[in-house]
Amino acid sequence: QTQLVESGGGLVQSGGSLTLSCQVSGAGLHWYVIGWFRQAPGREREGVACISRTGDNTKYADSVNGRFAISRDNDKNMASLQMSTLKPEDTANYYCAAGPANDCSLSRMIYAYWGQGTQVTVSS
Repeated sequence: QTQLVESGGGLVQSGGSLTLSCQVSGAGLHWYVIGWFRQAPGREREGVACISRTGDNTKYADSVNGRFAISRDNDKNMASLQMSTLKPEDTANYYCAAGPANDCSLSRMIYAYWGQGTQVTVSS
């Protein structure tokens, strides 16, 4: 069974950087598009970035475009989300997700597998 485990969250000051990782097991990463989502207390889970199976197509939410960068290494079965110029409003639990789709999406609907999440807290 496909499993995802996120890591790399933590506490960072406003303007700082963090890189989140998502390790996939149970199946080859090349079968899946990957999405990163986040959920703050009292808010809905929102998509922030996604990447196609081969990595040639990426999409970003307007709120993070230019500050976040998603990448993947199919040989290592790992995906990453590099976050820079972090803001307090980026504080949330961040999840990676995998879906057997033809192209990635910031909608949760195409993702079949989810990690447990990693907390990112940005202090002002």
